[in-house]
Amino acid sequence: MRYAHTVDQVRRAEAALMAQVPEGTLMQRAALGLATAISDFLGHTYGARVLLVVGSGDNGGDALWAGAMLARRGAAVEAICLSGVPHPTGMPAFLAAGGQIVAPTETKRPDVVVDAVVGIGGKPGLRPDAEQAFELFPECPVIAVDVPSGVEVDTGCLDGAAVCADLTVTFGTHKVAHLVEPAASRCGSVEIVDIGLDLPTAAVESFQTSDVAEHIALPSASDHKYTRGVLGIRAGSSTYPGAAVLCTAAAVQGLIGMVRYVGSAVSEVLTAHPEVVVGPGRVQAWAVGSGAAEEAGSALAAALTDGVPLVIDADALQHVSGPLPMPVVLTPHAGELAMMLAVERAEIEAAQLHYARLAAARFECVVLLKGHHTLIARPDGRARVTTIGSSWLGVAGAGDVLTGVIGSLLAAGLEPFDAASVGSWLHGAAAGLAGGGGPLTPMQVAAKLPEVVRALVAEG
Repeated sequence: MRYAHTVDQVRRAEAALMAQVPEGTLMQRAALGLATAISDFLGHTYGARVLLVVGSGDNGGDALWAGAMLARRGAAVEAICLSGVPHPTGMPAFLAAGGQIVAPTETKRPDVVVDAVVGIGGKPGLRPDAEQAFELFPECPVIAVDVPSGVEVDTGCLDGAAVCADLTVTFGTHKVAHLVEPAASRCGSVEIVDIGLDLPTAAVESFQTSDVAEHIALPSASDHKYTRGVLGIRAGSSTYPGAAVLCTAAAVQGLIGMVRYVGSAVSEVLTAHPEVVVGPGRVQAWAVGSGAAEEAGSALAAALTDGVPLVIDADALQHVSGPLPMPVVLTPHAGELAMMLAVERAEIEAAQLHYARLAAARFECVVLLKGHHTLIARPDGRARVTTIGSSWLGVAGAGDVLTGVIGSLLAAGLEPFDAASVGSWLHGAAAGLAGGGGPLTPMQVAAKLPEVVRALVAEG
């Protein structure tokens, strides 16, 4: 599991550790990790040109101490100081090691720029002098210290200008901004330096391969199609029959024992998937809404009568006005969630974690907010982020496949939070295989699901 902690959680853990170790120990650990990461990023140290853009706080101190270490290894290290009060121990060490303080107009083009303006205690947005400093060498790679300056650390929001880093070197744990969009896209790759923090339960989690593998139900010798789970699908319409085909395509990939289809796209579904059983019957979960158009309301109403878990997508979302009496996963994109919460889409996109949690609390269910980094939130505020996937996945029909995957996992017995988390991960991993770094189709994503699961089983 990858964990992301809040600023307060990190500060408390740092304070507890600092009370146990000699003064300055944490900064030295952080600086050494930062210096090593910079060297690794460059591929060498001797002869490299490094430009530090530093503020007055401990973030600037980390960078100055790291700069001193790099200077002693043969790098040419310069610093632009954006505050008249540089770090009291970092600055003397930096100068003693041969580091140079320069004005923005005096520095030569570096090999890398290090963003150490503000750390996790900074406010969103950049001051004009900081913006100007990072505009000096727009083509130079940037390494951020802890978080890119200007992002809102605990929410992943952006409010004004922020640094866009190629690499973020953080300390002790991920921060929420490293995982949650839109800030996550400003972080580049994220590398954690272990400084010995003892941290509490994280605010946000992200499933990794081993976590997903633990949640895949392996059939036993005594299992059969009914015990492995039956998913009912009410999706598609005369207008969008393909949505039913795609949702079903994901559901028949072997995660469960049987798929039932009820809807107006029977002919199209059976042509593509002759193993599907048509007509009502006993199911362990329903997948409802994908491409259902004008049939969405009646499809949802019919599914609700069974009292089994539901994944609700697309057109059916507009018929959800409050909590439902069974376990539910809602799978909106930003526009659909904006409709459900009566806000503008831009508001959802700007504060994704906030609105995912708000919707989960309002509808008393699990909410999966689709996006570049997909968010899964529970009513109690607990949240997960899926970071695996492909930017090529933003195509019509991809959400229909995701609905089929999550529905299958609900039918297999996973509770909604885990079903949404595992389903989102499988969907992203399958997209990576299907596209190979390039274009893909939703049907190709569905077809890659067995390969993803086989790899998980082999690894587990």
